[in-house]
Amino acid sequence: MAEHSEESTVTEKIEEEPRKPAGSSSSSSDSDSDSDGEEPVQSSSVKAKVYRLFGREKPVHQVLGGGKSADVMLWRDKKISAGALSAATAIWVLFELVGYHLLTFVCHGLILSLVILFLWSKACTFINKSPPRIPEVSIPEDQAVQVARTLRYEMNRAFAVLREVALGRDVKKFLTVIAGLWLLSMVGSSVNFLTLVYILFVTVHTVPVLYEKYEDKVDAAAEKAMAEIKKQYAVLDDKVLSKIPRGPLKDKKH
Repeated sequence: MAEHSEESTVTEKIEEEPRKPAGSSSSSSDSDSDSDGEEPVQSSSVKAKVYRLFGREKPVHQVLGGGKSADVMLWRDKKISAGALSAATAIWVLFELVGYHLLTFVCHGLILSLVILFLWSKACTFINKSPPRIPEVSIPEDQAVQVARTLRYEMNRAFAVLREVALGRDVKKFLTVIAGLWLLSMVGSSVNFLTLVYILFVTVHTVPVLYEKYEDKVDAAAEKAMAEIKKQYAVLDDKVLSKIPRGPLKDKKH
């Protein structure tokens, strides 16, 4: 009996020994899985701390609308982007440097186009050929309504900002609006409207693509600049702005 009991204990030990590594391996795999699970959390926390200009969370292409206009501004199709920039440059040179007037240019262009199409159509009747196919141009109603709604929304928002500034409720917004209007007046006194539009067009077609290319460097520099601006504004607010009396605020309805 003693020998039988000893044999049973030995067999039990042999059966228990392979189970221990399995448990240890499962615990190690659990630890590995835990460590693997911690990595995405750490990486996501690191990504969350990255500063982006204007607090954006989407790529530049999606911020610009993500359509064909964004492709043109980001030079996804270099032929179309270069053609648009070349056409804008030609128009600016024609009106600004040559001195051509807009109304004269439009009238002369229409006269030339109508004469060519008219003579072409008449010539086709004499030589028994089909006349030129002139497409019908019409503005879709839904797009016109959408543009009108967008324009109305932006104008109402601008009027609301001006009203809030005039009531003296936000000193920071007041200084921002005054500085923006003063800068715009200085630019307007230096260049005419056509040159200003051309500068904006060139800026739209160059700044986004350069920002997308040097995104990390620009964001790092912008973060430092914003920190310095906030620091200087805090000093200005403590010494000057906080002592300026503000306009009456409306009572909130509970």
